[in-house]
Amino acid sequence: MTVSEPADDYLTGYARILADVSATGRRLTRDELESLRAQGERAAEEGHGLRALVRRHLSATRTIWSTLPSTGGERALAAVEQAIDAFAEGHERAQKLAVRQEEAARREFIDDLLYGRSDLGRLAERAERFGLLLSYAHAVAVSQGGTAVDDTHPATRQVESALLVRFGERRILLATKDGRLICIAPGDQDEVLTFFAKQAYAATEGGRVAIGRAHPGAGGVVHSYEEALNALDLAERLHLEEPVLRTADLLVYPVLTRDRQAMADLVRNALGPLQTARGGAQPLVDTLTAYFDAGCVAAEAARRLSLSVRALTYRLERIHKLTGNDPTDPVHRYTLQTAVIGARLLGWPEAEV
Repeated sequence: MTVSEPADDYLTGYARILADVSATGRRLTRDELESLRAQGERAAEEGHGLRALVRRHLSATRTIWSTLPSTGGERALAAVEQAIDAFAEGHERAQKLAVRQEEAARREFIDDLLYGRSDLGRLAERAERFGLLLSYAHAVAVSQGGTAVDDTHPATRQVESALLVRFGERRILLATKDGRLICIAPGDQDEVLTFFAKQAYAATEGGRVAIGRAHPGAGGVVHSYEEALNALDLAERLHLEEPVLRTADLLVYPVLTRDRQAMADLVRNALGPLQTARGGAQPLVDTLTAYFDAGCVAAEAARRLSLSVRALTYRLERIHKLTGNDPTDPVHRYTLQTAVIGARLLGWPEAEV
């Protein structure tokens, strides 16, 4: 028996049912229908396609037809319709169950992989089933849009189709987790994650994508995933506007906040005096942020803040007077810029540090 040529044991009882129905005019019984559904389920479980199975039923019908009573043709056709429908129902039921089981296994694998909760040897075996070879380094990209996505979301299907068309059967895994779209790819195939980022940005109507660095092994996937999540969190806190973030470009920020207490001390000492200004510290912190983001070009910073250059210059002078650090002086600039980054990371001045 082959998958393309289903065996005749899937037709057990079929000829008897047609003969009996054509002779008596009765409908198929509940037990007969359930038996046909069970045969359809078994055929699906053993890998036989529905098209070939229906063809075998029709072929068997032609063979049986000449033996049926001449007056029972109409009733026999009704029986054929009922029988094939029940058989197909069982086949489809088994297929849907298999899909649900596959989705559940895939979801469990994704959870275990991204949280590192499984035996590494067993995890590597399961990974091959889903197209990953954990002996290699992998990188993870995470897309976060304005609305949560899952495996059935149109954005997920759109990105999945685009990846399949572009890269075919490469060892890429696309999944969703906590409302985000995730792509795992070999670490030496950066073009895959770059393409994913472009497609995810379009599919989520402007969502942001973060790409972690490549790391080896199953633990490396977790590491890269966490890097990407941290980059998304960092972008939100720093109000970064870039649609695609690479953690390799953001390594300075974890370094700056590794000693949180030291950073908090810097923020309080360097920027704390701004709280005595009229209107509080926030407008002056925003001024410093715009000034540094503009490359310390006063005209550009003023444009970003919708201020005149004169008004911006006044604010910078006010900051100098209150803090003792001159934003226009390269010697003082580094202290103030580092403190401003720390303030954004720590949520100051809204939050106490």
